[in-house]
Amino acid sequence: MAEAADFQGTRPSPARRWLRRTASVVLGAPLLAGLLAVPAAGAAPASEPAKAPSGSRTVEVSLHTLSPSVPSKDDTLTVSGTLTNKGKKAISGAEVDLRVGPRLSGRGEVDDAAKRSPYVPGADPVTVGDKYTLKLPRLARGITQDFTLTVPVDKLGLDDPGVYQLGVSVSGRTAGSPYEQVLGIKRSFLPWQPEASDSRTKLTFLWPLIASPHVTAETRSDQQQTPVFADDGLAEELAPGGRLEQMVSLGSRLPVTWVVDPDLLASVAAMAGKYEIKSGDRTVPGKNQAVAKQWLTALEKVVEDGKVIALPFADPDLASIAHRGKNVSGTLSHLQNASTVAATTVETILHVKPSTDFAWPVNGAVDSSIVDVATSAGAHNVIARSDSFRETSELPYTPTAARPIGGGTTAVVADARLSTLFDGDMSRAGASTLAVQKFLAQTLALTEQAPDNERSIVVAPPRMPTAAQAQTMARALGALSGNRWTQPLDLVAAAEVKPDPKATSKIPGRSAYPEKLRAQELPTQAFQDIRVTQGSLDSFETILTQPERVVTPFGNAVNRSMSTSWRGRAPEARQYRDAVRAYLKSLTSEVQLIKKSDVTLSGRSATIPVTVQNQLVQGVDRLVLQLTSDNLRLKFNDDGTKAELPVGIAGGHSQSVKFDTATSANGRAQVTARLFTEDGTQYGEEMTFTVKVSEVTPTVLLVIAGGLLLLVLAGIRMYTHRKRAVASDTTDGDGGGPEQPSDRTPDTGPESGAPSGTGEKVDR
Repeated sequence: MAEAADFQGTRPSPARRWLRRTASVVLGAPLLAGLLAVPAAGAAPASEPAKAPSGSRTVEVSLHTLSPSVPSKDDTLTVSGTLTNKGKKAISGAEVDLRVGPRLSGRGEVDDAAKRSPYVPGADPVTVGDKYTLKLPRLARGITQDFTLTVPVDKLGLDDPGVYQLGVSVSGRTAGSPYEQVLGIKRSFLPWQPEASDSRTKLTFLWPLIASPHVTAETRSDQQQTPVFADDGLAEELAPGGRLEQMVSLGSRLPVTWVVDPDLLASVAAMAGKYEIKSGDRTVPGKNQAVAKQWLTALEKVVEDGKVIALPFADPDLASIAHRGKNVSGTLSHLQNASTVAATTVETILHVKPSTDFAWPVNGAVDSSIVDVATSAGAHNVIARSDSFRETSELPYTPTAARPIGGGTTAVVADARLSTLFDGDMSRAGASTLAVQKFLAQTLALTEQAPDNERSIVVAPPRMPTAAQAQTMARALGALSGNRWTQPLDLVAAAEVKPDPKATSKIPGRSAYPEKLRAQELPTQAFQDIRVTQGSLDSFETILTQPERVVTPFGNAVNRSMSTSWRGRAPEARQYRDAVRAYLKSLTSEVQLIKKSDVTLSGRSATIPVTVQNQLVQGVDRLVLQLTSDNLRLKFNDDGTKAELPVGIAGGHSQSVKFDTATSANGRAQVTARLFTEDGTQYGEEMTFTVKVSEVTPTVLLVIAGGLLLLVLAGIRMYTHRKRAVASDTTDGDGGGPEQPSDRTPDTGPESGAPSGTGEKVDR
């Protein structure tokens, strides 16, 4: 009955409720644990290994060499590389085949072929033949093996000139797949132009000599102004095998246009003499003069007959200036100054007259504001890139680089495909070889687009190529040395080529600028920091007897603060700006007021000296020292509470400047000393000291005079009294006997200090 009552809604007893709860917990725990152990839908267990490659991705094929890059009829093509089994199983009966064809039509098909990853039957090239197959009995899992294939060119089935697909494939069987299949493939390109073409494309290849800033604003306090480098990294780039050494060595054998940052030349020239390197809080002598001299000598010899383009000094970031700096006062004047000194620097060091008529924004990305900034600095040619300066009409060919964009300005639009081919890590042999073959394929495909329309193409590679990138670029240009479908042209001539009327000449709007590049720009704060530094430098310059010793190194440092090399390196850029500002502050503080203790003045007039110290090597002048009193009781030269005197101090000396004062009452006055330049700008920190005025009044003078008179009268009386006493003693001893002591009557007069009338008065 009790159980029936429970089901009918009767409230169970507490003991029964406790038993039910306990049973549900015990029985439900295993079920809950099982549910929690089930992984979420679609989520793989954490310990599950990554899936091994399969199909035509099982074997990774890398092509290290392809020689010759542009074969002739009688050549033998040699392809070598490595095979790596990335699968789970060993491969048996592997065969390595060379595949050639079909001929690609146009630049778009070259791009499509490069993007394919897995093997695509019918689209990928066919094998050359079993005669040239390399057989490998076994390719173990995770093992890398070298291979070399050699095939006479006349066996490749090449017909009409053009770009042919080329590939190396690996076929074989695995335990999980007993039938033979393609397990790996690597594609490349084979340009085929057995004879020189009547149609050639004019090719301009920029060869940049640009480096990040290494020289600080600091110089030693010697006559030579020994420069101080932040580090010795530039020497590593100049040394044999270094990036800049490779650029000069490789470029000397190529038809290129040298694009030079004058700051690099100035830095290397400074290194060729005496220089020092920062090491913590001190500097140590630099020891790479020979490396610097050797590099400069080699470069001077290379460019003596070549075309040199000089960028503005320190390669300022035009886009950052246009987007974030041009509204900060003084920024555009810095850019103009950088452009002005460029030609002088290059001509002085390399002894060639460069062209300074070109501006090169980062990655060739332009908009109307960048063009405006570039032209404001004197450039009439702006190096752009085709992925920024996009074609608006459907041209079936790549147009000539030169485009008039108004106002007498020409946009020289570099080809984006060719310019970006050498980005990335070219230290890997496979990547380098593929870049070379792509470059050759694209230039040949470009020429074949419109054989009767001779065009001029510009290639603007990475701004600061690595040594490996430079070597890859040199290989690509060297392969064109036969000039079968291109002919070299320098950049100045390329800018003067007659433009294609069908090509776009519309400057991209500001919104078209890539966001990725915009995020790397120098912030507005950077230009504000530069403005503050320049303001301090301007004030400092006005007081120096040899301002060029300061203006030149700091002016160069300010230009370096705007360099394109700071992109993506915001902390380093800020650190460089802060170091320049801090060093300038340390120099300006070498001219200062010496702290003065409180001064006490007595009388109506006095002189207050104030000392100014100059610890600089050179002298300073055109300074004004001003004293200001906060109280009318202390005046200067009877003119008021303010006085000014000119200051000029030799290097390493101090000068005491004296101010005449006048006082009118006792008390204290606070005096503030300040230094100013001639234009009224305060220089350095002010100094405050207290002047205590203790004036001597006429009443006090009368009291002092009266006291002195009484002292004089008392002295006269004492003298007279003693004289009378001596005379009296002489009279009493007239018998000539020995002098006897006498009883003298006590002196009881009014000045004796004894009471009067107390003794007998004696007549002397």
